[in-house]
Amino acid sequence: MSRPFSPRSPASASSFVRVNGKIRAREVRVIGIDGKPIGIYALGDAISLARSNSVDLVEVAPNATPPVCRLVDFGKYRYEQSKKDKEAKKHQHANKVKEIQLTATIDPHDFGVKLSHAIDFLCEEMKVKVALRFRGREMAHQEIGTGVVEKFIQEVTPYGHPDAPPKLIGKGLNVMLSPLPRNKRAKNPNALADGSMPPATVTPTIQVVEGSTAKKATSSGSSSAKIPTNAAEKSGGSNFANSPFSQLDVKVAQ
Repeated sequence: MSRPFSPRSPASASSFVRVNGKIRAREVRVIGIDGKPIGIYALGDAISLARSNSVDLVEVAPNATPPVCRLVDFGKYRYEQSKKDKEAKKHQHANKVKEIQLTATIDPHDFGVKLSHAIDFLCEEMKVKVALRFRGREMAHQEIGTGVVEKFIQEVTPYGHPDAPPKLIGKGLNVMLSPLPRNKRAKNPNALADGSMPPATVTPTIQVVEGSTAKKATSSGSSSAKIPTNAAEKSGGSNFANSPFSQLDVKVAQ
């Protein structure tokens, strides 16, 4: 036995408003144009009263006994309802969560990019989950990862606050950040004067020519330059130049 067809959007059905002839009740309680109650009328008399005043009969409380209807222009009524819904959304708590992943050996540039993203999310009334995962021997020096997370929290202080101190769960260090109220939150430094976000910049692509150490930039107006081809040249001869673990004392067994 097949089941009855369920509506695709139940939310739209709950927000459906009956007007004039679509009202099903025999008697309705009528509220006048000035907002004061007039009395209980038969449905036909209430519709005639609305037409005589060049307005619509809008059902505002269908579950009441008898249903409550209002004499008002339907277009004006919908506009007022949309304004109320927008005001209600402004005062709602943040219900979306974005995650920012960090590492104990994160590069300063990458740290700045992730910090910028977190500020954008907080300014858009979203919560931010900061997650740092220790890998391998990094668990022996958890103070380095803890310092990265604490620095991140300090940088976003003008825009959000942690719900609780950072907590170590397994090999990950997690903390949840909530946005500050609008009147206490600093302005988004990444937003334009009108409050909109700047357009995304196009990163020039670099073409690698095999058999030669020279690289050719495809962006207009850029000159060709020598780019290091291995990790040793990038870090100036050391693969751990940006790693805080490279500064730790290593004891070699004799």
